[in-house]
Amino acid sequence: MLKLNNLALFAFAIFPIMLTALTPAPPQSQTAIDHHSEEAAIEQVMNRYHAAIIAHDGTALSALFLPDASLWLNVLTDSAYAQAQAKSPSAKKVRVSNYQDFANLVSTTPKSFDPQHSNVVIHTDGTIAAVYFDFVFNVDGKANNRGSETWQLVKAADGWRIASIIYSSQPPRN
Repeated sequence: MLKLNNLALFAFAIFPIMLTALTPAPPQSQTAIDHHSEEAAIEQVMNRYHAAIIAHDGTALSALFLPDASLWLNVLTDSAYAQAQAKSPSAKKVRVSNYQDFANLVSTTPKSFDPQHSNVVIHTDGTIAAVYFDFVFNVDGKANNRGSETWQLVKAADGWRIASIIYSSQPPRN
């Protein structure tokens, strides 16, 4: 009787494992394709951002942002902050703005803007995303600012939208 109980206990313990083994797993290629397509869609947002800036199209630039939840932070590096304080003791290390102010600048400046992105890393679960990259912001063909930048994005009903941009800032020394 003891052997029969052990056999029943073994069967009872192994049954859920067998069911799990028999349950088909989702194809990994489908998961990889979905992840790749989400990254590609986020890269398209980055490309449209770049194109809108070059074209001085503040309206197209604004359309890339989530209208009600946009935070824009410019954080001076320690050396840039020291340089700014030398010029003005009241200089701020962290400057808060918004995409509307930047879109207005893009629309109204006669200067040529050309932001360059490199070392782009995208993390997403298909609903939210974080993008981290290095940048050089060129104005009239010269590096005007450089640093690292991070975007937080959400996948809204109409596609990916930028919720916030935070970037470090190392302007050239004057």
